[in-house]
Amino acid sequence: MALIGIDCRFASKDVGLGTYTRELVLQLVHCSTDDFVLFVRSTSESWLEEIPSHVAILTADFDHYSLKEQIAFPRLIRHLHLDLLFSPHFNVPFFCPVPFVVTIHDLILHRYPNQTSKIKQIAYRILMKRAVTNAQKIIAVSAYTQSELISVYGKSIASKISTVTEGVSPLFSSSPALNVQKKYSIPTDYILYVGNAKQHKNVQMLIDAHAQVSDAPDLVLISGGSEARKLKLHSRVHLLQNIPYSDLPSFYTSATCFVTPSLYEGFCLPILEARASGCPVIAMNITAIPEVAGPHTKLIEPNLQDLTQALQNIPTKTSGPEEQYCWEYAATTTNAILTSALHGQN
Repeated sequence: MALIGIDCRFASKDVGLGTYTRELVLQLVHCSTDDFVLFVRSTSESWLEEIPSHVAILTADFDHYSLKEQIAFPRLIRHLHLDLLFSPHFNVPFFCPVPFVVTIHDLILHRYPNQTSKIKQIAYRILMKRAVTNAQKIIAVSAYTQSELISVYGKSIASKISTVTEGVSPLFSSSPALNVQKKYSIPTDYILYVGNAKQHKNVQMLIDAHAQVSDAPDLVLISGGSEARKLKLHSRVHLLQNIPYSDLPSFYTSATCFVTPSLYEGFCLPILEARASGCPVIAMNITAIPEVAGPHTKLIEPNLQDLTQALQNIPTKTSGPEEQYCWEYAATTTNAILTSALHGQN
């Protein structure tokens, strides 16, 4: 059996990358016959309680883009005599001492630097190019991301890219009983947004469009970070931060509609979470969003006028995610890619 290391340093975060890492790894360790070592920030992370006892878990508390990541992490990998490293993110150490497989979720910093420092932007481009060029295999989470990779880095990498979509947790298709209106002091009827408030998420446009529709339900934003605190809210907007992941399904189930005004997505998991929860969706008709939108999502052009009109005519229908949006399927497909990389197969 091979020994595969998985970089799980993002798994403790509630953002999309953390969800991807947790959900995929929890399935992957059950469907593979290989041995795994999970690299985590802390061995006390709650999600690790579901990891089988035979899987090794090691602390690798190295900050991304740090010198320690580039020096201490490769040393640890070398010491363990890994056969392969799987990184659910592009942050593979520059001098990774073993073959690796990497997941690329998007090329967001190529398009929207947001508030990322110039040093981190440079580090991002260096590490991304190195990861894409040297990876045994590349997993793209959508056809759009795959096309972006080929467009930026050339057709020579096309043969080693596979598209493996993300999945939706069963939490979102159950029937949660939590009364979020009472717990969080929000109205009975509301429009929901879930995500960060970085530049490309375009949240201020949603707030501005909502302000123009006086009879629309109140707007609930589940967001966070410094960008969220800088948003210019009006009286019918409720900003909620640090919401537990386990409460999210109840927000979707109770919402009149989910809206994402995002201008760039490599996948857009919240759309699938909304659909799985029976919540109608409004979204922009760009990037990877149409791939996950489904037949009833109201897709609009990315401008204030169209968004305002959509809020005046909120959709009432939705449909559950298609069968391929399943973490078990994603893990099985990823495992086959890892096996192929171990054996040097194309």
